Amino acid sequence: MHAARQRQREVFVPLRHDPGHAQADFGEALAVIGGVEQTIHFFAMDLPHSDAGFVQAYPAETTEAFCAGHVAAFAFFGKVPASILYDNTRLAVARILGDGTRQRTRAFSELQSHYLFADRFGRPGKGNDKGKVEGLVGFARRNYLVPIPHAASLAALNEQLLADCRRRLGDRLRGHSETVGERLARDLACFHDLPPSPYEACETRMGRVSSLSLVRYRGTDYSVPTAYGHREVLIRGYVESVVIACGVDVIARHVRSYEREDFVYDPLHYLALLERKIGALDQAAPLVGWNLPEVFVVLRRLLEARMGKPGKREFVQVLRLLEVFDLEVIAAGVREAIDRGAIGFDAVKHLVLCRLERRPPRLDLTGYPYLPRVHVQSTSARTYMDLLSGATS
Repeated sequence: MHAARQRQREVFVPLRHDPGHAQADFGEALAVIGGVEQTIHFFAMDLPHSDAGFVQAYPAETTEAFCAGHVAAFAFFGKVPASILYDNTRLAVARILGDGTRQRTRAFSELQSHYLFADRFGRPGKGNDKGKVEGLVGFARRNYLVPIPHAASLAALNEQLLADCRRRLGDRLRGHSETVGERLARDLACFHDLPPSPYEACETRMGRVSSLSLVRYRGTDYSVPTAYGHREVLIRGYVESVVIACGVDVIARHVRSYEREDFVYDPLHYLALLERKIGALDQAAPLVGWNLPEVFVVLRRLLEARMGKPGKREFVQVLRLLEVFDLEVIAAGVREAIDRGAIGFDAVKHLVLCRLERRPPRLDLTGYPYLPRVHVQSTSARTYMDLLSGATS
Protein backbone atom coordinates (compact mmCIF):
# COMPACT_ATOMS: atom_id res chain seq x y z
CA MET A 1 0.00 0.00 0.00
CA HIS A 2 2.75 2.43 0.88
CA ALA A 3 4.54 1.79 -2.39
CA ALA A 4 1.28 2.31 -4.32
CA ARG A 5 0.64 5.63 -2.58
CA GLN A 6 4.19 6.73 -3.34
CA ARG A 7 3.69 5.99 -7.05
CA GLN A 8 0.49 8.10 -7.06
CA ARG A 9 2.17 11.23 -5.69
CA GLU A 10 2.55 14.09 -8.15
CA VAL A 11 5.91 14.61 -9.85
CA PHE A 12 7.10 17.99 -11.10
CA VAL A 13 9.30 19.25 -13.92
CA PRO A 14 12.25 21.44 -12.84
CA LEU A 15 11.71 24.95 -14.18
CA ARG A 16 14.06 27.70 -15.25
CA HIS A 17 13.10 31.27 -14.54
CA ASP A 18 13.90 34.08 -16.95
CA PRO A 19 14.74 37.48 -15.44
CA GLY A 20 12.13 40.21 -15.17
CA HIS A 21 9.21 38.41 -13.54
CA ALA A 22 7.74 38.15 -10.02
CA GLN A 23 5.33 36.15 -7.88
CA ALA A 24 3.21 37.55 -5.03
CA ASP A 25 1.25 36.12 -2.12
CA PHE A 26 0.29 36.63 1.54
CA GLY A 27 1.40 34.67 4.58
CA GLU A 28 0.51 34.67 8.29
CA ALA A 29 2.61 34.68 11.44
CA LEU A 30 2.52 35.77 15.07
CA ALA A 31 4.14 38.96 16.34
CA VAL A 32 4.03 41.04 19.50
CA ILE A 33 3.15 44.60 18.51
CA GLY A 34 3.09 47.22 21.23
CA GLY A 35 3.10 44.48 23.87
CA VAL A 36 0.11 42.61 22.36
CA GLU A 37 0.52 39.26 20.62
CA GLN A 38 -1.44 39.19 17.37
CA THR A 39 -1.62 37.55 13.97
CA ILE A 40 0.04 39.57 11.24
CA HIS A 41 -0.52 39.12 7.52
CA PHE A 42 2.62 39.66 5.50
CA PHE A 43 2.78 40.47 1.81
CA ALA A 44 5.60 38.68 -0.01
CA MET A 45 6.98 39.30 -3.50
CA ASP A 46 9.61 36.94 -4.89
CA LEU A 47 11.72 37.33 -8.05
CA PRO A 48 12.22 33.69 -9.19
CA HIS A 49 15.28 34.38 -11.35
CA SER A 50 17.39 36.05 -8.67
CA ASP A 51 15.58 34.78 -5.53
CA ALA A 52 15.43 38.38 -4.28
CA GLY A 53 12.45 38.85 -1.99
CA PHE A 54 10.39 41.52 -0.32
CA VAL A 55 8.27 41.09 2.83
CA GLN A 56 6.05 43.58 4.69
CA ALA A 57 3.52 43.02 7.50
CA TYR A 58 -0.04 44.35 7.69
CA PRO A 59 -2.88 44.07 10.22
CA ALA A 60 -5.13 42.16 7.79
CA GLU A 61 -5.16 40.67 4.30
CA THR A 62 -7.26 43.39 2.71
CA THR A 63 -7.47 45.20 -0.62
CA GLU A 64 -5.60 48.21 0.73
CA ALA A 65 -2.84 46.00 2.19
CA PHE A 66 -2.58 44.14 -1.13
CA CYS A 67 -2.16 47.43 -3.02
CA ALA A 68 0.16 48.95 -0.38
CA GLY A 69 2.33 45.81 -0.54
CA HIS A 70 2.81 46.24 -4.27
CA VAL A 71 3.62 49.95 -3.93
CA ALA A 72 6.19 49.22 -1.20
CA ALA A 73 7.72 46.29 -3.14
CA PHE A 74 8.15 48.36 -6.31
CA ALA A 75 9.77 51.12 -4.23
CA PHE A 76 12.09 48.54 -2.61
CA PHE A 77 13.28 47.16 -5.97
CA GLY A 78 13.23 50.61 -7.60
CA LYS A 79 11.44 49.26 -10.69
CA VAL A 80 8.36 47.31 -11.75
CA PRO A 81 8.43 43.64 -12.90
CA ALA A 82 7.33 42.82 -16.42
CA SER A 83 4.77 40.37 -15.02
CA ILE A 84 3.54 39.05 -11.67
CA LEU A 85 2.08 35.61 -10.97
CA TYR A 86 -0.75 35.23 -8.43
CA ASP A 87 -3.08 32.61 -7.11
CA ASN A 88 -6.76 33.36 -7.63
CA THR A 89 -7.05 35.62 -4.61
CA ARG A 90 -10.34 37.47 -4.23
CA LEU A 91 -8.27 40.65 -3.87
CA ALA A 92 -7.34 40.44 -7.56
CA VAL A 93 -9.93 38.15 -9.14
CA ALA A 94 -13.63 38.98 -8.89
CA ARG A 95 -14.75 35.95 -10.96
CA ILE A 96 -13.32 33.12 -13.04
CA LEU A 97 -15.41 32.85 -16.20
CA GLY A 98 -16.31 29.59 -17.91
CA ASP A 99 -13.42 29.81 -20.37
CA GLY A 100 -10.93 30.39 -17.56
CA THR A 101 -10.71 34.16 -18.11
CA ARG A 102 -10.23 36.14 -14.91
CA GLN A 103 -12.49 39.10 -14.24
CA ARG A 104 -10.30 41.43 -12.21
CA THR A 105 -11.40 43.50 -9.23
CA ARG A 106 -11.62 47.24 -9.71
CA ALA A 107 -8.78 47.94 -7.27
CA PHE A 108 -6.47 45.44 -8.96
CA SER A 109 -7.31 46.82 -12.42
CA GLU A 110 -6.45 50.33 -11.22
CA LEU A 111 -3.17 49.12 -9.69
CA GLN A 112 -2.23 47.26 -12.85
CA SER A 113 -3.08 50.14 -15.17
CA HIS A 114 -1.01 52.51 -13.02
CA TYR A 115 2.16 50.39 -13.01
CA LEU A 116 1.63 48.64 -16.38
CA PHE A 117 2.72 45.12 -15.40
CA ALA A 118 1.22 41.98 -16.92
CA ASP A 119 -0.63 39.58 -14.63
CA ARG A 120 -0.62 35.79 -14.64
CA PHE A 121 -2.68 33.43 -12.50
CA GLY A 122 -2.08 29.89 -11.34
CA ARG A 123 -4.57 27.07 -11.57
CA PRO A 124 -7.29 27.21 -8.91
CA GLY A 125 -6.17 25.26 -5.85
CA LYS A 126 -2.65 24.66 -7.21
CA GLY A 127 -0.30 26.59 -4.96
CA ASN A 128 2.75 24.92 -6.51
CA ASP A 129 2.17 26.97 -9.69
CA LYS A 130 3.78 29.84 -7.79
CA GLY A 131 6.15 27.72 -5.74
CA LYS A 132 8.85 30.36 -5.52
CA VAL A 133 6.78 32.84 -3.54
CA GLU A 134 5.33 30.00 -1.47
CA GLY A 135 8.93 29.17 -0.59
CA LEU A 136 9.61 32.82 0.31
CA VAL A 137 6.56 32.86 2.61
CA GLY A 138 7.90 29.80 4.44
CA PHE A 139 11.44 31.16 4.52
CA ALA A 140 10.30 34.49 5.96
CA ARG A 141 8.18 32.77 8.60
CA ARG A 142 11.06 30.51 9.70
CA ASN A 143 13.89 33.04 9.47
CA TYR A 144 12.48 36.56 9.84
CA LEU A 145 9.58 35.82 12.19
CA VAL A 146 11.03 33.13 14.50
CA PRO A 147 11.32 33.57 17.42
CA ILE A 148 8.17 35.66 17.62
CA PRO A 149 9.33 39.23 16.92
CA HIS A 150 8.61 42.07 19.32
CA ALA A 151 8.18 45.60 17.97
CA ALA A 152 6.70 48.87 19.19
CA SER A 153 4.58 49.17 16.05
CA LEU A 154 3.97 47.56 12.67
CA ALA A 155 6.12 50.27 11.11
CA ALA A 156 9.02 49.26 13.37
CA LEU A 157 8.51 45.58 12.51
CA ASN A 158 8.50 46.42 8.80
CA GLU A 159 11.83 48.21 9.18
CA GLN A 160 13.23 44.98 10.63
CA LEU A 161 11.79 42.98 7.73
CA LEU A 162 13.28 45.38 5.17
CA ALA A 163 16.69 45.00 6.83
CA ASP A 164 16.32 41.19 6.61
CA CYS A 165 15.44 41.43 2.90
CA ARG A 166 18.47 43.63 2.23
CA ARG A 167 20.80 41.26 4.11
CA ARG A 168 19.62 38.33 2.00
CA LEU A 169 20.87 40.10 -1.14
CA GLY A 170 24.38 39.19 -0.02
CA ASP A 171 23.64 35.45 0.28
CA ARG A 172 24.90 32.91 -2.25
CA LEU A 173 22.34 30.13 -2.62
CA ARG A 174 23.00 26.48 -3.41
CA GLY A 175 23.67 25.87 -7.09
CA HIS A 176 24.60 29.48 -7.86
CA SER A 177 28.01 31.09 -8.20
CA GLU A 178 26.61 34.62 -7.79
CA THR A 179 24.93 36.27 -4.82
CA VAL A 180 21.23 37.09 -4.83
CA GLY A 181 22.09 40.76 -5.30
CA GLU A 182 24.33 40.04 -8.30
CA ARG A 183 21.58 38.05 -9.99
CA LEU A 184 19.06 40.76 -9.09
CA ALA A 185 20.87 43.08 -11.53
CA ARG A 186 19.66 40.91 -14.42
CA ASP A 187 16.10 41.05 -13.09
CA LEU A 188 16.19 44.82 -12.81
CA ALA A 189 17.53 45.16 -16.34
CA CYS A 190 14.29 43.58 -17.57
CA PHE A 191 12.00 45.61 -15.28
CA HIS A 192 10.46 48.89 -16.38
CA ASP A 193 10.68 52.23 -14.64
CA LEU A 194 8.36 53.42 -11.90
CA PRO A 195 5.65 55.89 -12.93
CA PRO A 196 6.22 59.55 -11.94
CA SER A 197 3.85 59.27 -8.95
CA PRO A 198 3.05 56.29 -6.71
CA TYR A 199 -0.34 54.64 -6.69
CA GLU A 200 -2.68 55.73 -3.88
CA ALA A 201 -3.04 52.40 -2.08
CA CYS A 202 -6.59 52.51 -0.77
CA GLU A 203 -10.03 51.04 -1.26
CA THR A 204 -12.77 53.47 -2.25
CA ARG A 205 -16.43 53.05 -1.42
CA MET A 206 -19.53 55.17 -1.39
CA GLY A 207 -21.43 55.50 1.89
CA ARG A 208 -24.16 57.44 3.63
CA VAL A 209 -23.90 59.30 6.92
CA SER A 210 -26.32 57.98 9.54
CA SER A 211 -28.53 60.01 11.86
CA LEU A 212 -25.79 59.57 14.49
CA SER A 213 -23.28 61.21 12.14
CA LEU A 214 -21.49 57.91 11.55
CA VAL A 215 -20.18 56.26 8.38
CA ARG A 216 -19.63 52.49 8.31
CA TYR A 217 -16.54 51.02 6.65
CA ARG A 218 -15.70 47.31 6.92
CA GLY A 219 -17.89 46.86 10.00
CA THR A 220 -16.55 49.87 11.94
CA ASP A 221 -18.43 53.16 12.37
CA TYR A 222 -16.41 56.39 11.93
CA SER A 223 -17.71 59.84 12.87
CA VAL A 224 -18.05 62.89 10.63
CA PRO A 225 -19.18 66.44 11.55
CA THR A 226 -22.91 66.51 12.36
CA ALA A 227 -23.50 69.08 9.60
CA TYR A 228 -23.11 66.21 7.09
CA GLY A 229 -25.82 63.97 8.54
CA HIS A 230 -27.74 61.83 5.99
CA ARG A 231 -25.47 62.85 3.10
CA GLU A 232 -23.65 60.69 0.55
CA VAL A 233 -19.89 60.48 1.11
CA LEU A 234 -16.83 58.87 -0.45
CA ILE A 235 -14.80 56.59 1.86
CA ARG A 236 -11.12 55.88 1.23
CA GLY A 237 -9.75 53.06 3.34
CA TYR A 238 -5.98 52.94 3.77
CA VAL A 239 -3.96 50.44 5.81
CA GLU A 240 -3.53 52.91 8.68
CA SER A 241 -6.31 55.45 8.17
CA VAL A 242 -9.84 56.08 6.91
CA VAL A 243 -10.52 59.32 5.02
CA ILE A 244 -14.08 60.48 4.34
CA ALA A 245 -14.96 63.14 1.76
CA CYS A 246 -18.17 64.89 0.75
CA GLY A 247 -17.87 66.34 -2.72
CA VAL A 248 -14.38 67.83 -2.99
CA ASP A 249 -14.02 68.40 0.76
CA VAL A 250 -12.31 65.97 3.14
CA ILE A 251 -14.58 66.04 6.19
CA ALA A 252 -12.99 63.40 8.45
CA ARG A 253 -9.73 61.52 8.99
CA HIS A 254 -9.45 58.65 11.44
CA VAL A 255 -6.88 56.10 12.52
CA ARG A 256 -8.00 52.78 11.02
CA SER A 257 -9.56 50.30 13.45
CA TYR A 258 -9.43 46.54 12.89
CA GLU A 259 -11.62 45.72 15.88
CA ARG A 260 -14.93 44.02 15.17
CA GLU A 261 -17.99 46.34 15.24
CA ASP A 262 -15.95 49.21 16.66
CA PHE A 263 -16.88 52.90 16.96
CA VAL A 264 -14.27 55.55 16.20
CA TYR A 265 -15.27 59.07 17.25
CA ASP A 266 -13.73 62.49 16.92
CA PRO A 267 -15.30 64.54 19.77
CA LEU A 268 -14.92 67.74 17.74
CA HIS A 269 -17.45 66.40 15.23
CA TYR A 270 -20.25 66.60 17.81
CA LEU A 271 -19.58 69.90 19.61
CA ALA A 272 -21.75 72.06 17.31
CA LEU A 273 -24.71 69.76 17.95
CA LEU A 274 -24.03 69.56 21.69
CA GLU A 275 -24.05 73.35 21.89
CA ARG A 276 -27.69 73.20 20.77
CA LYS A 277 -28.59 70.00 22.66
CA ILE A 278 -26.73 70.78 25.84
CA GLY A 279 -28.76 68.30 27.86
CA ALA A 280 -26.89 65.43 26.12
CA LEU A 281 -23.48 66.67 27.27
CA ASP A 282 -23.05 64.27 30.17
CA GLN A 283 -24.19 61.22 28.15
CA ALA A 284 -22.42 61.96 24.88
CA ALA A 285 -20.56 58.78 23.87
CA PRO A 286 -18.10 60.62 21.57
CA LEU A 287 -16.74 62.53 24.58
CA VAL A 288 -16.06 59.38 26.65
CA GLY A 289 -12.33 58.90 27.06
CA TRP A 290 -11.49 62.36 25.71
CA ASN A 291 -8.41 63.12 27.79
CA LEU A 292 -8.36 66.88 28.13
CA PRO A 293 -6.01 68.68 30.54
CA GLU A 294 -7.27 69.02 34.11
CA VAL A 295 -7.71 72.78 33.67
CA PHE A 296 -10.79 72.10 31.49
CA VAL A 297 -12.40 70.15 34.35
CA VAL A 298 -11.78 73.10 36.66
CA LEU A 299 -13.25 75.52 34.11
CA ARG A 300 -16.43 73.51 33.73
CA ARG A 301 -16.90 73.24 37.50
CA LEU A 302 -16.52 77.00 37.92
CA LEU A 303 -18.84 77.80 35.00
CA GLU A 304 -21.61 75.55 36.27
CA ALA A 305 -21.19 76.75 39.87
CA ARG A 306 -21.59 80.40 38.82
CA MET A 307 -24.00 80.13 35.90
CA GLY A 308 -25.88 76.84 36.23
CA LYS A 309 -27.07 75.24 32.98
CA PRO A 310 -25.87 78.16 30.78
CA GLY A 311 -22.42 77.38 32.13
CA LYS A 312 -22.52 74.04 30.32
CA ARG A 313 -23.18 75.81 27.04
CA GLU A 314 -20.31 78.24 27.68
CA PHE A 315 -18.06 75.26 28.38
CA VAL A 316 -18.97 73.67 25.03
CA GLN A 317 -18.28 76.99 23.34
CA VAL A 318 -14.80 76.94 24.87
CA LEU A 319 -14.32 73.38 23.60
CA ARG A 320 -15.33 74.53 20.11
CA LEU A 321 -12.25 76.73 20.05
CA LEU A 322 -10.41 73.41 19.54
CA GLU A 323 -11.98 73.29 16.07
CA VAL A 324 -9.67 76.16 15.13
CA PHE A 325 -6.78 76.36 17.62
CA ASP A 326 -4.31 73.87 19.10
CA LEU A 327 -5.09 72.24 22.44
CA GLU A 328 -1.98 73.68 24.12
CA VAL A 329 -2.98 77.25 23.22
CA ILE A 330 -6.56 76.80 24.44
CA ALA A 331 -5.38 75.18 27.68
CA ALA A 332 -3.05 78.13 28.31
CA GLY A 333 -5.93 80.56 27.68
CA VAL A 334 -8.21 78.67 30.06
CA ARG A 335 -5.52 78.64 32.74
CA GLU A 336 -4.97 82.38 32.40
CA ALA A 337 -8.71 83.08 32.52
CA ILE A 338 -9.01 81.12 35.77
CA ASP A 339 -6.02 82.93 37.25
CA ARG A 340 -7.61 86.29 36.39
CA GLY A 341 -11.01 85.23 37.69
CA ALA A 342 -12.58 85.91 34.26
CA ILE A 343 -14.52 82.67 33.96
CA GLY A 344 -16.31 82.58 30.61
CA PHE A 345 -16.07 81.82 26.91
CA ASP A 346 -15.46 85.44 25.82
CA ALA A 347 -12.58 85.82 28.25
CA VAL A 348 -10.94 82.56 27.17
CA LYS A 349 -11.30 83.45 23.49
CA HIS A 350 -9.88 86.94 24.11
CA LEU A 351 -6.90 85.56 26.03
CA VAL A 352 -6.23 82.92 23.36
CA LEU A 353 -6.24 85.54 20.61
CA CYS A 354 -3.98 87.83 22.63
CA ARG A 355 -1.58 84.96 23.17
CA LEU A 356 -1.48 84.14 19.45
CA GLU A 357 -1.18 87.80 18.40
CA ARG A 358 1.32 88.54 21.17
CA ARG A 359 -0.51 91.54 22.53
CA PRO A 360 -1.54 92.38 26.12
CA PRO A 361 -5.10 91.40 27.10
CA ARG A 362 -7.73 94.05 27.79
CA LEU A 363 -10.58 92.37 29.60
CA ASP A 364 -13.74 94.38 30.36
CA LEU A 365 -15.15 92.66 33.45
CA THR A 366 -18.52 94.39 33.03
CA GLY A 367 -19.28 91.57 30.66
CA TYR A 368 -19.20 89.11 33.59
CA PRO A 369 -22.05 90.23 35.93
CA TYR A 370 -21.84 87.03 37.99
CA LEU A 371 -18.30 87.84 39.16
CA PRO A 372 -17.93 89.30 42.70
CA ARG A 373 -17.38 93.05 42.69
CA VAL A 374 -14.69 94.73 44.80
CA HIS A 375 -14.55 98.53 45.11
CA VAL A 376 -11.21 100.04 46.05
CA GLN A 377 -11.54 103.66 47.26
CA SER A 378 -8.84 106.09 46.16
CA THR A 379 -6.76 107.56 48.97
CA SER A 380 -6.08 111.24 49.75
CA ALA A 381 -3.11 112.94 51.41
CA ARG A 382 -5.31 114.14 54.30
CA THR A 383 -6.48 110.63 55.09
CA TYR A 384 -2.91 109.45 54.98
CA MET A 385 -1.79 112.19 57.41
CA ASP A 386 -4.69 111.43 59.77
CA LEU A 387 -3.57 107.80 59.76
CA LEU A 388 -0.01 108.75 60.63
CA SER A 389 -1.09 111.10 63.44
CA GLY A 390 -3.22 108.34 64.94
CA ALA A 391 -0.29 105.94 64.81
CA THR A 392 2.05 108.34 66.66
CA SER A 393 -0.39 109.45 69.40
